[in-house]
Amino acid sequence: MAILFLLGRIVFGLYWLQAAYRHLFQSAPMVGYAQSVGVKWPKLSVIGTGVLLLIGGLSMLLGTAPKIGVIALVVFLLGVSFKMHAYWKVQDPSMRMMQKINFDKNMALLGALLMLLMISTPWLYSIHW
Repeated sequence: MAILFLLGRIVFGLYWLQAAYRHLFQSAPMVGYAQSVGVKWPKLSVIGTGVLLLIGGLSMLLGTAPKIGVIALVVFLLGVSFKMHAYWKVQDPSMRMMQKINFDKNMALLGALLMLLMISTPWLYSIHW
């Protein structure tokens, strides 16, 4: 079972790191979208959320300081979900559905992250300092 936890951590960590990469190195579309929904300082916000994703993704992947990683990702999800995926404000049915799917996915990820807080640390096969 320990190896399954490690494999799950790798998949989960890489998910967040892929998102971090997009925020930090392919940010132009996200900055434009952030601007369109009224985010103040959209470039700084996209880069800042990229840093949260990087911290969380590395933490999940390496098992290093998992509580800090979870907090970083929870902060990311709470901010992004309610501002960027506010489906209840969208009039177009297709866009509304897309935003609802993203909002719901983020809430599911939030639930998974909160459950990770119940796993005792240090995690098996983790790099800790």
